[in-house]
Amino acid sequence: MTLAFVFPGQGAQYVGMGQALREAFPIARATMEEADDALRLSLSRLFLEGPEDELRLTYYTQPAILTVSIACLRVLQSLAPDLQASVVAGHSLGEYSALVAAGALSFPDALRLVHLRGRLMDAAVPAGQGGMAAVLGADLALLEALCADVSQEGGPVEVANVNCPGQLVISGAAEAVAAVSRRILETGARRAVALGVSGPFHSSLMLSAGERLAEALARTDVRDAHPPVVANAHAKAVSRAADIRKALAQQVARPVLWEASVNTMVDLGVDTFVELGPGSVLSGLIRKTNRHVRTLFAEDPATVDKVAEELTHGERLR
Repeated sequence: MTLAFVFPGQGAQYVGMGQALREAFPIARATMEEADDALRLSLSRLFLEGPEDELRLTYYTQPAILTVSIACLRVLQSLAPDLQASVVAGHSLGEYSALVAAGALSFPDALRLVHLRGRLMDAAVPAGQGGMAAVLGADLALLEALCADVSQEGGPVEVANVNCPGQLVISGAAEAVAAVSRRILETGARRAVALGVSGPFHSSLMLSAGERLAEALARTDVRDAHPPVVANAHAKAVSRAADIRKALAQQVARPVLWEASVNTMVDLGVDTFVELGPGSVLSGLIRKTNRHVRTLFAEDPATVDKVAEELTHGERLR
């Protein structure tokens, strides 16, 4: 068995995430308290109790998901300390969780970075001027060509996520996103659905956010990663601190190459993926990309126990 740990991104959040884990495991509670201390705010109360509209604010969503993801990781490691991943990755925001797992970022530094990242992404484009849409059943080359045509006619619109075969996301100026969403259906795409996000993430409209994030990364202690991390920006495994800084700065304004990242991990020999954090969206994307691999997810006591037992040959761990 060759194992990869993967971590979800924005959109996986929900009020109450991490509650059962916090009640069952002292290490989960300690992780949430560490997050509150690092950010000097009651982050854990927000994601445990809400309100939901406040949790959806990007600068709270991102550290909240990171916190629950790391709590899941630490609980799993406490149950199965010999369980080691050969490579790690995360979807957008989840890449920061992956870097904590790989020892490249401390948990407090990662929290402060994603809190800043959320604020920079929100500030890059005035509210209402940008948007994103999920496009299902479209050909990638046709979608890219259509985005290029519409961008020449008006504001920029680009492919923002390549999640798995048949699932793409576009991002850019609101009117341009709407135009592509209408016109792509004429090429045979099944559906185009506007996403409830606060901005045009992973598009060139985020370049200013990426530049300011690079300045913060230059002041942050980033170490070499062990194991390597597959970066969203180019879907290659990186270990050196300098390469990690560059990939994180690029990631904000570049598409998330998740399908290619999964294929990279499979090429590295991974046959088992464990998703750590709220939800199981990544597990579904991975299965759609490669149906021969095993996927597991861990977000509460029952699923963490199940993963620990399955990956330690059925031994009861608690």
